[in-house]
Amino acid sequence: MDALRGLTVAAMLVVNTPGDWGHVYAPLRHATWHGCTLADLVFPFFLFVVGVSLTLSLVPRLAAGANPAALSSSVLWRSLRLIALGLVLHAIAYWVFDAEYFRPLGVLQRIGLCVLAAGLLVIHTRPRTQWMIVVMLLFGYWGVMLVGGSFAPLSNLVSRIDAALLGPLAYSFDPATGMAHDPEGLLSSLPAIATTLLGVRVGHWLRSGAANRLALAGAIAIVSGFLWSLVFPLNKNLWTSSYALWSAGWACLALALFHWLIDRRGWPALGRTLGVNAIAMYAGSVGMLYAFIGLGWLEPIYTRGFASWMTPRFGPYVPSLAWALTFTAFWWLIAWWLDRRALHFKI
Repeated sequence: MDALRGLTVAAMLVVNTPGDWGHVYAPLRHATWHGCTLADLVFPFFLFVVGVSLTLSLVPRLAAGANPAALSSSVLWRSLRLIALGLVLHAIAYWVFDAEYFRPLGVLQRIGLCVLAAGLLVIHTRPRTQWMIVVMLLFGYWGVMLVGGSFAPLSNLVSRIDAALLGPLAYSFDPATGMAHDPEGLLSSLPAIATTLLGVRVGHWLRSGAANRLALAGAIAIVSGFLWSLVFPLNKNLWTSSYALWSAGWACLALALFHWLIDRRGWPALGRTLGVNAIAMYAGSVGMLYAFIGLGWLEPIYTRGFASWMTPRFGPYVPSLAWALTFTAFWWLIAWWLDRRALHFKI
């Protein structure tokens, strides 16, 4: 699980830090609207692994007689720390750039909300209830979106709620029309919680020795998500129910593969060092990127170190990817150094 989480963070860094946003290979670009690329699988993979880790962390403590109220308090504080860290990073962006970069919602805020909801459900509900909530969230969200009348950009219900509640604080906002959208918006957080809960349930299988279910469950989820997408398109921006099921299916298959190769076959746990410091590495890399941009270092480093000599030889896409890989490798090296010294930062 740590290896999968670490490689997911590595993929997140590669996707988020190209040297040139105008030259990014297609699989590393998010789908413009409907559709799903490799880049679109990164965030749901992380939330799915969050769900698995909640099970592996909380269920043994409950079985050992831990106080549910104390565990609930721990989950609440962890959630608040994640949300606060996300707000701090956005405040730094606001300070470095300008007001349009501050958002009350974002990646870490969504992770915090999912940790809170899924963690409390692990502590206070039974497996059957958790399955029922997954079904209710996915089908309920579909029903609400159908009532909203559109899956199109900006006119869909998710975007209209973002415009009404967030306005200029949303990820994208058009002051002329008042239309807005946030990929980590309020309504679309509901199916994201379902993604996390699917990880919770798979974590129970992993913990109980029923890991042989993982591959079959993943395949069923992928097929079901694809069939659902014929009427409710795959869409990361809206976190559609089909997308939640589709991406969780691939995450389940990935976990099954990692479990078989690493836990059973003894392969090296590639990515583990990033995985045990996942949030710290993500937050640190974002802070570093903001600092480079604010100090005016990013463009000259990229131009002189990569683009100036690579572009004439290989074209503009290779240096853009090379920068992202170098940046990711730098943070992987930091994670390795921290792990060697048993320094694990828990948010």
